[in-house]
Amino acid sequence: MEERDYLLKKIRPELKNAKVYKDTLQEERFQNECLRPIAKFQNDIILHIYSVYIDYRKNVYHELNLDKKSTYIEESIKKDSKIRRQLQGVFIGHFTLQEYKTYTSNYKAFNKRINNLCIERIKSQMQFFEIHIQN
Repeated sequence: MEERDYLLKKIRPELKNAKVYKDTLQEERFQNECLRPIAKFQNDIILHIYSVYIDYRKNVYHELNLDKKSTYIEESIKKDSKIRRQLQGVFIGHFTLQEYKTYTSNYKAFNKRINNLCIERIKSQMQFFEIHIQN
Protein backbone atom coordinates (compact mmCIF):
# COMPACT_ATOMS: atom_id res chain seq x y z
CA MET A 1 0.00 0.00 0.00
CA GLU A 2 2.88 2.35 0.75
CA GLU A 3 4.23 2.02 -2.79
CA ARG A 4 0.82 2.92 -4.24
CA ASP A 5 0.59 5.99 -1.99
CA TYR A 6 4.12 7.04 -2.94
CA LEU A 7 3.42 6.67 -6.66
CA LEU A 8 0.12 8.57 -6.44
CA LYS A 9 1.78 11.51 -4.73
CA LYS A 10 4.77 11.40 -7.08
CA ILE A 11 2.64 11.88 -10.23
CA ARG A 12 0.73 14.88 -8.86
CA PRO A 13 1.84 18.30 -10.01
CA GLU A 14 3.22 20.65 -7.39
CA LEU A 15 1.11 23.77 -6.97
CA LYS A 16 3.12 26.71 -5.71
CA ASN A 17 0.05 28.91 -5.12
CA ALA A 18 -1.75 26.34 -2.94
CA LYS A 19 -0.19 27.43 0.33
CA VAL A 20 -0.84 25.67 3.62
CA TYR A 21 0.00 27.18 6.99
CA LYS A 22 -0.08 25.67 10.47
CA ASP A 23 -3.40 27.43 11.25
CA THR A 24 -5.06 26.39 7.97
CA LEU A 25 -8.38 24.60 8.49
CA GLN A 26 -8.45 20.86 7.79
CA GLU A 27 -10.83 21.25 4.82
CA GLU A 28 -8.71 23.94 3.20
CA ARG A 29 -5.50 22.00 3.90
CA PHE A 30 -6.98 18.89 2.26
CA GLN A 31 -8.14 20.94 -0.71
CA ASN A 32 -4.74 22.57 -1.26
CA GLU A 33 -2.57 19.53 -0.59
CA CYS A 34 -4.73 16.87 -2.23
CA LEU A 35 -7.75 18.03 -4.25
CA ARG A 36 -6.15 20.84 -6.25
CA PRO A 37 -3.16 18.77 -7.42
CA ILE A 38 -5.51 15.94 -8.42
CA ALA A 39 -7.74 18.41 -10.29
CA LYS A 40 -4.76 19.72 -12.24
CA PHE A 41 -3.45 16.22 -12.96
CA GLN A 42 -6.89 14.98 -14.04
CA ASN A 43 -7.84 18.09 -16.02
CA ASP A 44 -8.10 16.36 -19.41
CA ILE A 45 -10.32 13.55 -18.15
CA ILE A 46 -12.55 16.05 -16.29
CA LEU A 47 -13.07 17.98 -19.54
CA HIS A 48 -13.73 14.83 -21.56
CA ILE A 49 -16.21 13.50 -18.99
CA TYR A 50 -18.11 16.77 -19.20
CA SER A 51 -17.93 16.71 -23.01
CA VAL A 52 -19.56 13.27 -23.01
CA TYR A 53 -22.19 14.65 -20.62
CA ILE A 54 -22.95 17.48 -23.09
CA ASP A 55 -23.34 14.92 -25.90
CA TYR A 56 -25.54 12.75 -23.68
CA ARG A 57 -27.77 15.76 -23.03
CA LYS A 58 -28.31 16.22 -26.79
CA ASN A 59 -25.90 19.17 -27.05
CA VAL A 60 -28.32 21.63 -25.39
CA TYR A 61 -25.21 23.33 -24.03
CA HIS A 62 -24.13 24.47 -27.51
CA GLU A 63 -27.39 26.36 -28.08
CA LEU A 64 -26.82 28.61 -25.05
CA ASN A 65 -25.11 31.99 -24.84
CA LEU A 66 -21.94 32.40 -22.76
CA ASP A 67 -23.68 33.38 -19.50
CA LYS A 68 -26.17 30.56 -19.78
CA LYS A 69 -23.40 28.07 -20.57
CA SER A 70 -21.71 29.06 -17.34
CA THR A 71 -24.95 28.62 -15.41
CA TYR A 72 -25.61 25.31 -17.18
CA ILE A 73 -22.24 23.94 -16.07
CA GLU A 74 -22.83 24.99 -12.48
CA GLU A 75 -26.40 23.70 -12.31
CA SER A 76 -25.65 20.40 -14.03
CA ILE A 77 -22.87 19.51 -11.61
CA LYS A 78 -24.86 20.64 -8.58
CA LYS A 79 -28.12 18.92 -9.58
CA ASP A 80 -27.26 15.87 -11.70
CA SER A 81 -26.01 13.15 -9.38
CA LYS A 82 -24.64 11.00 -12.21
CA ILE A 83 -22.16 13.59 -13.50
CA ARG A 84 -21.39 14.72 -9.96
CA ARG A 85 -20.53 11.20 -8.79
CA GLN A 86 -18.49 10.50 -11.89
CA LEU A 87 -16.39 13.62 -11.33
CA GLN A 88 -16.00 12.83 -7.63
CA GLY A 89 -14.77 9.36 -8.58
CA VAL A 90 -11.99 10.91 -10.67
CA PHE A 91 -10.65 12.38 -7.42
CA ILE A 92 -11.39 9.51 -5.02
CA GLY A 93 -9.51 7.03 -7.20
CA HIS A 94 -6.37 9.12 -6.76
CA PHE A 95 -6.48 9.31 -2.96
CA THR A 96 -3.86 7.63 -0.84
CA LEU A 97 -5.22 5.48 1.98
CA GLN A 98 -4.69 8.29 4.51
CA GLU A 99 -6.33 10.83 2.21
CA TYR A 100 -9.30 8.51 1.80
CA LYS A 101 -9.63 8.28 5.58
CA THR A 102 -9.54 12.08 5.79
CA TYR A 103 -12.11 12.30 3.00
CA THR A 104 -14.52 9.90 4.71
CA SER A 105 -14.28 11.87 7.96
CA ASN A 106 -16.10 14.79 6.30
CA TYR A 107 -17.11 13.57 2.84
CA LYS A 108 -20.04 15.98 2.43
CA ALA A 109 -17.81 19.04 2.81
CA PHE A 110 -15.09 17.53 0.63
CA ASN A 111 -17.58 16.54 -2.09
CA LYS A 112 -18.77 20.14 -2.16
CA ARG A 113 -15.17 21.27 -2.61
CA ILE A 114 -14.62 18.70 -5.38
CA ASN A 115 -17.79 19.90 -7.12
CA ASN A 116 -16.70 23.53 -6.88
CA LEU A 117 -13.22 22.74 -8.19
CA CYS A 118 -14.76 20.93 -11.17
CA ILE A 119 -17.22 23.75 -11.84
CA GLU A 120 -14.49 26.39 -11.83
CA ARG A 121 -12.11 24.25 -13.89
CA ILE A 122 -14.76 23.49 -16.54
CA LYS A 123 -16.06 27.07 -16.65
CA SER A 124 -12.55 28.43 -17.11
CA GLN A 125 -12.00 26.16 -20.12
CA MET A 126 -15.35 26.42 -21.94
CA GLN A 127 -13.52 26.94 -25.23
CA PHE A 128 -12.59 23.24 -25.07
CA PHE A 129 -16.21 22.32 -25.78
CA GLU A 130 -16.37 24.63 -28.80
CA ILE A 131 -13.24 23.05 -30.27
CA HIS A 132 -14.47 19.56 -29.36
CA ILE A 133 -17.77 20.03 -31.26
CA GLN A 134 -15.84 20.97 -34.42
CA ASN A 135 -13.74 17.77 -34.32
